[in-house]
Amino acid sequence: MLTPQDPPPRVLVADDVPDVIEALRLLLKAEGFQVLTASSPEAVVARVGDSDVDAVLMDLNYTRDTTSGQEGLDLLARIKAIDQTVPVIVMTAWSSVDLAVEAMRRGARDFLQKPWENDRLLAVVQTQVELGRALRRGLRLEAENEALRTEPRPTLVSASPAMAPVVRTIERVGPSDANVLITGENGTGKTLVARALHAASGRAARAMVTVNVGGLSEGVFESELFGHVKGAFTDAKTDRVGRFELADGGTLFLDEIANLGMAQQVRLLRVLETGEFERVGSSRTRRISVRILAATNADLGDSVAAGGFRQDLLFRLNTVEIRVPPLRERREDIPALAALFLRQHARHYRKAITGFDDNAVQALSEHQWPGNVRELDHAVERAVLMTLGPAVRAADLSLRPAKDGATRLEEMSLEEVEAFLVKKALARYDGNVSLAANALGLSRSALYRRLQRYGL
Repeated sequence: MLTPQDPPPRVLVADDVPDVIEALRLLLKAEGFQVLTASSPEAVVARVGDSDVDAVLMDLNYTRDTTSGQEGLDLLARIKAIDQTVPVIVMTAWSSVDLAVEAMRRGARDFLQKPWENDRLLAVVQTQVELGRALRRGLRLEAENEALRTEPRPTLVSASPAMAPVVRTIERVGPSDANVLITGENGTGKTLVARALHAASGRAARAMVTVNVGGLSEGVFESELFGHVKGAFTDAKTDRVGRFELADGGTLFLDEIANLGMAQQVRLLRVLETGEFERVGSSRTRRISVRILAATNADLGDSVAAGGFRQDLLFRLNTVEIRVPPLRERREDIPALAALFLRQHARHYRKAITGFDDNAVQALSEHQWPGNVRELDHAVERAVLMTLGPAVRAADLSLRPAKDGATRLEEMSLEEVEAFLVKKALARYDGNVSLAANALGLSRSALYRRLQRYGL
């Protein structure tokens, strides 16, 4: 049953007789329906493609053929190809049992004979509107249940000075609808920052939908993000709601954004610019209101300069940028993070572990953590499984110490290796930026950006 909070039902009335259209328009309008009209099959297809309608009430006979109903049956198939969920109620003055059965077989929800009875017509339309809306809600909930199975949002540990800019930016930008680009090494907690931004926004009551766009192949990109209709391709057995549609009114988090191919970037840019898209296999344009959060461990400025990323897309994504520092820059947070992970994993594995002994605390503090917070989480989980006593020991952590106080190259992150090579090149050429940039295969501007990033 429709509630007062539901928007007024939109019904498309289609007939080639103006007097019939006007009579139905007045009848439905008096009962609170919003009425759209069309007088030809082409106009019906255009209306269904351009507008969100709750039901279609259409004649089966038009000017090309006024008796057989074939033109209306063909139109019914075209409507279903655009939107499988919209209820279609067919009418004809030349009714027959065979024609009614055929219309229902092709997807019509009900059948009315002219001249109609007002009470029955209104009852049929009301029933089909409610059933259609229930079907759409069910499909959306089913897709959400599949797409939104995420773990509870972890606590954002942020006591270190290096995290202060992150926290301030979340506080200032979170309540807005601004698109945010979140950068940082792998494992630093970019997804966690995205969840904090969503939780601080006016969209927090709606879903935050996450998709690893870098992991989508060319063949499934459009279907995953925009959805598809039944029959759009071989494996499209049913309609599918895309991630943009699932996130309507909420937040869409696009992880690994730097790995998008150029063709995929063009399709994404169009949606970000217009707020419009079509499901694969459908001509119906849909509008959405979505806040975009994106994350990457790459330097998109360098990718733009190299021709691998569109500058106009970067501008759309990067209204505000938040850089999440690596764990080695926020060592003050290591004890709190380790304690948090210890509680989570001890509870999960049902082990009575109270904390870390002194040697374990020292090992945690001295380790370089090239894998950042993710590596710390895995190390603590492993320790919880291995320890036999009430406290985690250093040996339980299985951390490999660096030789001679230096981190081995294979233990470094990409950013650490890059900073190391930049420093070596500058030292080799006595601080000459031009020569160092040439030796590294970089432009002067690209090298200056790295010098600023690494504080060199």
